[in-house]
Amino acid sequence: MSAVVTPDVTPEWHGDDVSIRDVLDALSQIRERFDRTEAGDDEHPHPRSCVMTLIGVVASASHEQLAVRTSRAISAQHPAQSIVIREDAPVRGGHLEAWIATEVQRPAEACATECEIITLHVRGAAAEHLDALVDPLLVSGVPTYLWWMGTPPFDKRDLLEALRICDGLVVDSAQFERPYHTFRGLSALLNVAHHRLGLADLQWARLKPWRETIAQFFTPRDRRSFLGGIAEVGVDYEGDGRGNRIAAALITGWMATALGWNLKRAAAGPGGVVVAHYEAGGRSIEVAFRSVRKEHLAAGELSAVRIAGAARGTTFRLSVQHDPERMRSTPEPSYRSLHTTGGEDDAGIELAERRAEWHRDVLHENLDSLHHTATGDAPGESRPRASTVFRFDRRRQDSTTVLLTMIEVGEGAPLRHVQQLEGEDVPSLLLDLLSTGTHDEVYNRSLASAAELVEKF
Repeated sequence: MSAVVTPDVTPEWHGDDVSIRDVLDALSQIRERFDRTEAGDDEHPHPRSCVMTLIGVVASASHEQLAVRTSRAISAQHPAQSIVIREDAPVRGGHLEAWIATEVQRPAEACATECEIITLHVRGAAAEHLDALVDPLLVSGVPTYLWWMGTPPFDKRDLLEALRICDGLVVDSAQFERPYHTFRGLSALLNVAHHRLGLADLQWARLKPWRETIAQFFTPRDRRSFLGGIAEVGVDYEGDGRGNRIAAALITGWMATALGWNLKRAAAGPGGVVVAHYEAGGRSIEVAFRSVRKEHLAAGELSAVRIAGAARGTTFRLSVQHDPERMRSTPEPSYRSLHTTGGEDDAGIELAERRAEWHRDVLHENLDSLHHTATGDAPGESRPRASTVFRFDRRRQDSTTVLLTMIEVGEGAPLRHVQQLEGEDVPSLLLDLLSTGTHDEVYNRSLASAAELVEKF
């Protein structure tokens, strides 16, 4: 049986064996009490501020905790109402157990706002009665977003009925239990859901650095002609099986729809390689998908994207790699040498040098105050020697967030660029998707093209 989650904060209200009417009455009393307290005796209550309702559907204790933490992080920046529904929960008593917790934000130049987090534990599948549970609690006049954690039941009619009360559906295709079949169900929503429903995918948000890096290569005017000269694309991903090609299919679908490629066929090759053939403007484009083994990457995560071709008599090659393979240097005894003999980690060294330069700049700007604080001497007196940074001793876990870009154009020398990816925390990814209203036509086109490619697999 699943564990019962203990709220991180003391709830304003908790009820066993209750109805939605009981939850709504308790919510109204909490709001009325807050309004009276904030207004005092001499003012009228201020209008309630709320920009959206976020509904999170979870199936486990860990997902419930993540949904509550994410709701609290969002409410710290935006006044919102959050509803977390745990399906198949160990309910005591009847079929519904509920909690209401509040977060009060007091901006410096605005009135205080109260954000509610309503947690509902229900028996059975949430999709079977989602609209009846949520509809009475919704705030009128603001968008409603459904964040389904785990694997949504796209084959259930009840889910489509529940989506009628929502303006957007947010999923994470990287977390689907049956990614191949569920991804096809996700793409089918483009044709059967109501026209106001927006679709968003956290996995699509994680591909943003890849899409930006690829697009930046073709941004200079003298490289625009390369867009029509792409002849081959290679995509590496972690894991085996067709279900792990979802991210690879999305990035390929994005390129195909942007450049007008038409999918003709796909076939399996030796060594587990799958090759898809596209056509555009009378020419053929070959896209090869290859499974690689990188234990530090999640299943289905992209490892590399390579694009090559020729235009106007000039060849080009673009390679984007996530945490590329690097030779590890072996420390030698100090009596032999003060330097390592080879196997330099070029990408990691470049990032370390950037960090060292930034730290030196910060220390230089604050040198006088730091020295005075540490020694008590007057600024400028008895300054210590400049520190030395040993760049080979910088190996840390965050080096796995490296994205290495290699560019080769014609006979010119290869160009390289190293960037460090930012952390992919769920609240940031979710807020980024919600800021667009989940209506992203680029994603919709890419999803449809990726679904067509997945069908060929």
